[in-house]
Amino acid sequence: MLAADEYQILSVDAPNVAPDELKTAIRWRLKDMLDYRVDDATVDVLDIPVDKNAPARNHQMYAIAARNQMIEDRQKLFETARVPLRVIDIPEMAQRNIAALLEPEARGLAMLSFSDEGGLLTITHEGELFLSRRIDVSADQLADDSPDARQRAYDRVTLELQRSLDHFDRQYHYVTMSSLMLAPLATSASELRDYLSSNLYLPVEHVALDKILDLSAVPALRSASEQQRHFLTIGAALRHEEKAL
Repeated sequence: MLAADEYQILSVDAPNVAPDELKTAIRWRLKDMLDYRVDDATVDVLDIPVDKNAPARNHQMYAIAARNQMIEDRQKLFETARVPLRVIDIPEMAQRNIAALLEPEARGLAMLSFSDEGGLLTITHEGELFLSRRIDVSADQLADDSPDARQRAYDRVTLELQRSLDHFDRQYHYVTMSSLMLAPLATSASELRDYLSSNLYLPVEHVALDKILDLSAVPALRSASEQQRHFLTIGAALRHEEKAL
C-alpha cells in the first residue's frame, strides 16, 4: 500500500470514450495536473457512480497517479524478498473495504481514521468510494498533552468534516448519509467522538474491528492502539475486486 506522499488522487470528468481507450484519455487529462511528465506516471482510474434515477450526464472519476520510478522501486523490494506482488493499493481503497462491512443498506457512510500521516476521510455508498479528503491533523496531535492543543486539532478536524459533508450533500444529494464512523484511536477516542457529535449533524460512532472481523488468531489486535496501527493494513487485506476499469 502506498503512503500518502507517494501518489495523487485527482477528480476528473469522465471522458466519453470506449472502455479500452479510457486510461489513455485520462492520461491526456492529467498532463497539466501533475508536477511531472505524464509519461513518467503509472495511472489507474476509479469510477464514481451516478444517480441511477437521474438523466444521463457527465460524471466524475478518480484518477490515481504515481511516479513510475516509485512503483518500480516498490516492485523490486518484493522481487528481492521473493514475495509475489499482485496489487499495489492506496489507503482510500483500504478504508473503503472496511466501510463496506459497516454500511447500512441503501445509505452512505463516512469514515474517519488517523495515523502519523494525518487524517483520512472517506464517504462510501453501496461499496463504492464517492469522496476522500486528507486532513492535516495527525494522531499525535489529537493525543497532545495540552488541552488547548487538542482543542485546536479538534476544531481543524471539525471544520474540514463540515466542509466535506456540505460538499458531498450538494454533489451527491441522492445519497442519504447514515453516520460517521471513527476508526480506532489509541487515546482521546471518546473525547474526540463527543466533540464531533456536538458539532456535526451525523451520529458519530466508534469502529470496533473485533465486532466485524474475527481477530481471535491475533490477540494483540484486541487493543485500540494496535487496531489503530494496523487499521489500513487490515483494510488492504480485505480487498476483493470483481471488476476493473
